[in-house]
Amino acid sequence: MTLASTLLSTVSGFRHAFFTREGGVSQGIYASLNAGIGSQDDPAHVAENRRRMAEVMEVEPASFLSLYQVHSPDAVIADRAWDVASRPRADAIVTRTPGLAIGVTAADCGPVLFADPRARVIGAAHAGWKGALTGVLEQTIDAMEALGGRRDDIAAAIGPLIRQQSYEVGADFVTRFTEADPGHARFFIPSRHDGHAMFDLGGFIRMRLERAGVRTIDDTGLDTYSSERFFSYRRSVHRKEPDFGRHVHAIVLEAG
Repeated sequence: MTLASTLLSTVSGFRHAFFTREGGVSQGIYASLNAGIGSQDDPAHVAENRRRMAEVMEVEPASFLSLYQVHSPDAVIADRAWDVASRPRADAIVTRTPGLAIGVTAADCGPVLFADPRARVIGAAHAGWKGALTGVLEQTIDAMEALGGRRDDIAAAIGPLIRQQSYEVGADFVTRFTEADPGHARFFIPSRHDGHAMFDLGGFIRMRLERAGVRTIDDTGLDTYSSERFFSYRRSVHRKEPDFGRHVHAIVLEAG
């Protein structure tokens, strides 16, 4: 049901999980641990799957928090639980409140979990290409510092995401990145199709973290597209499926 970061597993005071699609009750294309509130799955199945995730994180379901994600650079601070209907529109959460499991939804985009063991501050960011390019990782780190963290003390783990061998993009996509910074060209290699390229989202995320001052970084290296252990938006499109399941990847601060 879950995978762990080798790095974050060595940091005391926190629990974390990168969830796979295994261990839930959903059926068909959502089989089986679909946590996507916005999917077309049976809401009762999604609620049960999220309850199981909360149980793994050792929190009450009401304290298993996620966002209404909009591919933004925005990070919010959580100091109490919120319900599904009132979840903020943002793409990262930080907290220093023990017992709140903060998570982000992904199905090819890059989930990044953060922990500052000295300040006891944690974060979770949804870094798709748009969020990563426009600053969601940097805003997550800034928000952690607003709670007393220090980027020199932050450890970050990059979870399962679509990897370069599976991520073909068009010329306009490449131009958008290279116009922002010509150095971004190094994250693209030619594809088999003229005018297209293969994008290294994981490498781009690592670079942005390093430029932001985070030096302790782990990457699971796992590809959501090529492995059936994970939900994949792009794989669902290529299979002409009507919808796709979503993961929630989460971290929680233990009581001191």
